[in-house]
Amino acid sequence: MRPVPSLSPTNDHTMITTASTYHVPVLLRESIDGLDIHPHGVYVDVTFGGGGHSRAILSRLTADSHLYSFDQDADAERNVVADDRFTFVRSNFRYLRNWMRYYGVDHIDGLLADLGVSSHHFDDESRGFSFRFDAPLDMRMNKSAEQTAADVVNSYDEEALADVFYLYGELKNSRRIASAIVRARQGGAIATTQQFIQAVEPLFRREREKKDMAKMFQALRIEVNHEMEALREMLAAATSLLEPGGRLSVITYHSLEDRIVKNVMRAGNAEGRVQQDFYGHTDTPYRLVNNKVIVPTADEQARNPRSRSAKLRIAEKK
Repeated sequence: MRPVPSLSPTNDHTMITTASTYHVPVLLRESIDGLDIHPHGVYVDVTFGGGGHSRAILSRLTADSHLYSFDQDADAERNVVADDRFTFVRSNFRYLRNWMRYYGVDHIDGLLADLGVSSHHFDDESRGFSFRFDAPLDMRMNKSAEQTAADVVNSYDEEALADVFYLYGELKNSRRIASAIVRARQGGAIATTQQFIQAVEPLFRREREKKDMAKMFQALRIEVNHEMEALREMLAAATSLLEPGGRLSVITYHSLEDRIVKNVMRAGNAEGRVQQDFYGHTDTPYRLVNNKVIVPTADEQARNPRSRSAKLRIAEKK
């Protein structure tokens, strides 16, 4: 069994450097501390990526514990940890409940989720996640999935496209964007990121162009990968699997997913419906560990600019 590095101040940098070729783990110490790890427990990292958070969890576990780490992207499998206490699950985390049943796991002691898109995806020119490169309009996290971003752009009707950009990109001019796309594709299919940008670029003011483009690409990515539905299903499964005293440690990057996480932790459901018991007390399966979200320090933001929008929420199962 290959030794796992200890999570101590002397080797935090080493761990981050090791993972940086794929993804720099955000809020590493804060998210792992938030799990309040029991050395003999069973833990799940539903967003393995470069393995930074998983390695940190393993460094706090003993020989009789176990960590299950999920990632639907085949590229992430290159970063697997050679450790008898570790199982890599190549799957969307929405199937958490099914996989835990498959492995005979009835309860877990903690779950971590870093919902950010890996740096690897943004920096891989062939995947179509970034408007910095001219690439096929793909955006699939799981490259074996059928629907690509090009399929969405070329097959959705104008109303459906407008809904995607309004709901998932929070773009006020979503209808104009949808209309421009429908007009552009009449001259031929929109197959690349640059063709897509050319169709909508005139609609954006120069001073907001990058921000609005990022929102538009975010909306397409969320639609292609069914991210909001997957998040709801994973959190529901986590709530049923967590032992009393087990922790949920979740890092979000935009308001849509953060709202869902906050609702689940405060009310026990993704919609935020507050239920009360006979005495008028809020009936929720969780106790909030941090009432105020935890954000990266100025130093971490300087070292890793992609961490700037990160928010960490932690809750404990009652």
